[in-house]
Amino acid sequence: MTEIRQYHKQRRWAESKAHSSWQIFKIMAEFVEGFEALSRIGPCISIFGSARTQPGSPYYELAVEIAKQLAKEGFGVISGGGPGIMEAANKGASLAQGTSVGLNIDLPFEQHHNPYIDRDKTLHFDYFFVRKVMFVKYSQGFIMMPGGFGTMDEFFETITLVQTQKVTRIPLILVGTTYWRGLIDWIKNTMLGEENNIKKEDLDLFVLVDTPEQVVEYMLDFYSKNKLEPNF
Repeated sequence: MTEIRQYHKQRRWAESKAHSSWQIFKIMAEFVEGFEALSRIGPCISIFGSARTQPGSPYYELAVEIAKQLAKEGFGVISGGGPGIMEAANKGASLAQGTSVGLNIDLPFEQHHNPYIDRDKTLHFDYFFVRKVMFVKYSQGFIMMPGGFGTMDEFFETITLVQTQKVTRIPLILVGTTYWRGLIDWIKNTMLGEENNIKKEDLDLFVLVDTPEQVVEYMLDFYSKNKLEPNF
């Protein structure tokens, strides 16, 4: 009986290794498709936030206005392609006749592409890590609206890459003082103050604002002093 279990265990492991080898080609294909599509779109800003934010709510409408004003300044807008804040971002860009990009991913809930993405600029991904590389490589700025775990993941991964100089310095803008203040206080008081796990100058890697005008002003000021180019 032990020999039979061992046989099946070894067989499953061998099948898993074979599947992993072929999986590499699927991953490569996603990278190639993403690089080819996004390298042609020009300077874009990514807007992140909750997929659960409803149309008509304050943060939804704020995201629409931010995207609209960025598009009027010549920036394209990239979102995760789904509903909520992602939809608001694409809607704002579309209303201003700007470039509207969606990097969609298959999820067991919440995710379906929204109708405001340019028809030729909807990309679909199976792998989160490939999708995140596309955001980081081709976004000239990151705007974080209120969101959940996914938004936090995107914020902290991006700020880590900037902090460790794995990508060039890019604007990181948190929108909504009421929403973000508790996190920022914890970063300052605990992460920096009590534990000394970051440097004081790391706090300069992001800004906190409340209005579309502040977002646009910060972005334009940053790029009056820095080049618009892929981040790595």
